Order: sequence, then structure tokens, then C-alpha cells
Amino acid sequence: MSETILFKEESYAIQGAIFEVYREMGCGFLESVYQECLELELHSRDIPFVAQQELLLHYKSKPLKTKFIPDFVCYGQIVVELKAVKDIAPEHKAQVINYKKTTPMKLGLLVNFGAYPKATIIRLAL
Repeated sequence: MSETILFKEESYAIQGAIFEVYREMGCGFLESVYQECLELELHSRDIPFVAQQELLLHYKSKPLKTKFIPDFVCYGQIVVELKAVKDIAPEHKAQVINYKKTTPMKLGLLVNFGAYPKATIIRLAL
């Protein structure tokens, strides 16, 4: 029995954009630089996205004032969270996993541009 990969084509397209940004920029920049570069790359590839879209949080069905703001929501259903750190920490994964508790998103891509010699992408089914 084969396992279905969630949003296979969409995540492949996003990953291509991520690797292009890393190929062009390398590591060592601030997260905000990668955010801006990836926004340009997603746009040039006609990948639908919203940058820093506010996602509402709820507690016992009541809306909270605090909101999640992921770096990107692509294709209306994939959260892309960027980091520029030496190593991904458990709290970085928890940040993306917590989107599942509060949004209808089903897939998260945790991207680290701070790794050498290549960007790393962790797929987290939400």
C-alpha cells in the first residue's frame, strides 16, 4: 500500500523556489532577507501565496486578540515558516505544529536558510 504525499506538486514547487533562493543567496543573512527573496521567487513562479497573513486563534471557541502570523501561506493551505538559524530547535517545530490547533492548514514547511551547505526543509503534516 503506497502512502499519499499531501500536496505533493504544490510543495515540490515551493521547495524549488526555496532552493533557488538559497542557491542565489547562500546562508548568513537575516530571516527578513530570505522572506523578501522568497516572496519575489514565489511571485516569479506564479505560486499563489500570502505573506504574513494573520491567522486567528481561538480558546474554547472564543476568538483571541493574539494572532499567528506565519511567513507564508501558499496555495491557501500550506504554511511556510522561515528560520535562519544554525539548527532547528524543538520550539521551531512546535510553532508550526501549533498552526494545526488553530487553523484548517494541513501541511507545514519549516525552512532553515541558516544551515550549510544547503537549506533544509522539514515537512510537518498538520
